[in-house]
Amino acid sequence: MKIAIASGKGGTGKTTLSVNLASFLAEQQEVILADLDVEEPNSGLFIRADLIHEEDTFKMVPDWKEDQCTLCGECQKVCNFNAVIQLGKMIMVFPELCHACYVCSELCPADALPMIPKKMGKLKHFRKNNLHFIESRLDIGEEQAVPLIKQTHQYISRQLNGNDIQIYDSPPGTSCPVIAATKDVDYVILVTEPTPFGLHDLKLALETMKELKKSVGVVINRDGIGNDDVFQYCEKEQIPVLAKIPNDRRIAEIYSQGKLIYKEVPEFRLALEKITAHITTLCEQQNHS
Repeated sequence: MKIAIASGKGGTGKTTLSVNLASFLAEQQEVILADLDVEEPNSGLFIRADLIHEEDTFKMVPDWKEDQCTLCGECQKVCNFNAVIQLGKMIMVFPELCHACYVCSELCPADALPMIPKKMGKLKHFRKNNLHFIESRLDIGEEQAVPLIKQTHQYISRQLNGNDIQIYDSPPGTSCPVIAATKDVDYVILVTEPTPFGLHDLKLALETMKELKKSVGVVINRDGIGNDDVFQYCEKEQIPVLAKIPNDRRIAEIYSQGKLIYKEVPEFRLALEKITAHITTLCEQQNHS
């Protein structure tokens, strides 16, 4: 069962829910937690585990071979991302813009743009008892999160492919990194807040998941700070509200200390139990289908 925890904006509590839910589930079964917010991963602040594997990650970019090039200009024509341009008798490659689609390299009649690896980040694999934690982090200056997110999915499929619960702490928003993080999951939990901003961004996230044809549930964080508009909207649209997490100063204090909240706040643990019950039902339905 692959579950993505996402939202329409940052700061709603995705990481808080991800690390606590994964740790809670790991008390009973094998769980994989992957931090796919590769531009600024922070799940590791709350996971105390042993490093068992570390690797550099690379993306493929074209490398211009001047002595082979005929300056036909085909590479510039076929690149949709302006990563390859022709300036007089020179071909310039911008690795930061390259999406590693191989089109310029494959269509070059002179084989003057072979693809070479360029380091873009690092992947780390931690383990503590039943919990596997995967953290991927882009190098400073790298602009594209999608290639690293894809490689993280591939690593999990290659090294940890089993019947475990897999939880993905997704990037915020509704752009390409979110698509890459959620497109292959079985279920998406959207975290929101009971405010006008929370409702606005929840609608954007729901529209995105609808386009991806994903089943969705909602968790309302900081319940009590605003109004009931989010809950009423979910009822109207028949979107299940899996749990409400109260707006509690204790939660903020424990979070700021880098601790797991459900171990100290009964209301938070109750919310996780409700979410777990829903996940268990989904797993049973999946096994019977």
